[in-house]
This record gives sequence, structure tokens and C-alpha cells, in this order.
Amino acid sequence: MKHKTILDIADYLKISPSTVSRALSDHPDIKASTKILVRKVADEIGYIPNPIARGLRNNKTLTIGVLVPEIKHDFFASAISGIEEVAYQAGYTIILCQSNESFEREILNTNVLIQHRVAGMIVSISQTTKSGEHFNELNKRGIPLVFFDRVCPEVKACKVIIDDELSAYNAVIHLIQRGYKNIAHFAGPEPLEICVKRKAGYCRALKSANIEIDESLILVGGLHENDGYDSMEKVFNQNRKIDAVFAVNDPVAIGAFQKIKEAGLRIPEDIGIVGFSNNKITNLINPRLTTVDQPSFEMGKRSAEILIDMIKDESKLKNPFTEILEAKLIIREST
Repeated sequence: MKHKTILDIADYLKISPSTVSRALSDHPDIKASTKILVRKVADEIGYIPNPIARGLRNNKTLTIGVLVPEIKHDFFASAISGIEEVAYQAGYTIILCQSNESFEREILNTNVLIQHRVAGMIVSISQTTKSGEHFNELNKRGIPLVFFDRVCPEVKACKVIIDDELSAYNAVIHLIQRGYKNIAHFAGPEPLEICVKRKAGYCRALKSANIEIDESLILVGGLHENDGYDSMEKVFNQNRKIDAVFAVNDPVAIGAFQKIKEAGLRIPEDIGIVGFSNNKITNLINPRLTTVDQPSFEMGKRSAEILIDMIKDESKLKNPFTEILEAKLIIREST
């Protein structure tokens, strides 16, 4: 069915579209009787205001753009829920895009959201992002931007993160305290800041325990289950002697977990394993996975709160800040 517009109301009442528009906007120049009549007809014909058209007129909408690498894993799904809760309560809707870990698609989605006149954007970058130039375009246009979890360090914007290095340090120290000595690190893509920091935390923990860092036990891959599986397979094929794995995130840990089980080894007796994020599946597998609990829902909420605050007060765009939320190590049977 065709959407009803202001033109339909104007034609029905034999008045100008501008009069209808001002009546619906409660303009003081329009008589009260006309406003009542216009609203009555609008209800009768099923007229629904078009926020996109209104945004084109005002150059601003009540829409927030959200751009994440993917929504299939719990971390981003939970963060999106936090964003949506705050946005809904503040009268905003969200347009959700996913980059599928593609830098080119991330650029395309950013431009599409700008074209849709979003009031602001909340972003977690892809693992292949090479620069933040496309996000600088938001700054040039005065569009508020908040990064969460995966950020562009060179882009001037607010950020909501955890202390990735400290969280990784605590996770590896836990493994050492449980008696593990030959600890492999299944690392993520080098350019991604969270991966760099988690690797730094791993190295710092080994140094603090006077354990020599063996570069052959640091295997760099992606951020999905198959990356963890492949890294674990490589360890077995090359006969590297390890007794524990610290994975860059939970999907990588789950992939390694699967390969360890296929090899007929016991967790944690033969190989201990720690993940990162506290995805729901970590509490469902057997043995349950020790992991770092990232407050994903709270990260989404705070990102939305900060963004809406900047939308309402543009002076706050001049002073971007970084907010660091607390992350906790959840100790379970895999260690």
C-alpha cells in the first residue's frame, strides 16, 4: 500500500502542503481549529511522518548509525543491545551496518550513513582497517563519533574501551600461577590495537615471571574459530611443546578447544586454555572456558550515552575523551 504524505492531507482538505506541514509541527501561525482538523485527517488516512524527509530539511535526524565488524558473535550483539536500549529511551532509532571485517565495506557503510544524515555514529572497526581517514570525514562535517572496543587511535573521537593489556596480563599470570609454563599466544591481526595490547600483556606477564618469550609460540591469525583451530593444528604439526594457550578472543579459543579435543588431549590436564570476551558459549562447553569478561552491554550503553550527549551539546565535540570500563577474569574449569 502506498504511504500517505502531506500532499494527500493537503489535497483532501484543499489547503496548501506548507499549511499542513506547519499544522503538524504545531506552528503558532496556524489556527488551533486547522491544527485539529489536519491531525484528524492525518489519523484517518494513516499518515506517518517521514523522519528521513524531515532530516533532509533540518540536515539532522533522530537516527544513530552503528557500524560493527559482525553481529553473529555475542560480544557485538550484546553491545548493540546496550546501544539500542539507550537510543530508544532517548527517542532515537539506529541504522545497523556490519563491515564483515572488510576495510572497503567499512568505508562504504560510513559514506552511506553520512548520506542518510545520521545524527551521530558508534563504531567498532574491522580487523583489516588500514587508516581512519573515512572517519575524519565525520569530524569535518561535525557529526559526533564514538568508538568502542576496536578503535582508530589516530582519529579524534570519544572511545569506550577496557584495559586490554592489563586484562591479558592478568589472564596469563593466572595460567602461570596454575603451574603452566609453555604458554602459546594465538594472536590477532597486528594492526588492530586490541590485538597489539593483548599480545603486550601476554609478553609482560611472561617477563614478570622470568619466563623467556618464545616467538615461535606466538601465532598470528584472524579472530574467528577457524583461526584458532588452524593455529592449534600448526602447533601439533610442528611438535611444539605447549601446556597452555592464551587466545586473543573467545572464538579463537573455541577453535583451539575443538582441535585439542580432536587430538584426544585433556583440558586442562594436558593443555589449559583462556579466552577473551566471555561469550555465552564459553559457559556451555565442557569443560567451561576461563575467559576475560568484557562488559559488552555496558560498553554499548556508555557509547550511546556519550554520543547522545554530544548530539545535544555540540560544544562537547571539542573535547573527546577515553572511558575505560572494568574487565574481570572469569575462572572456570579450562584452567
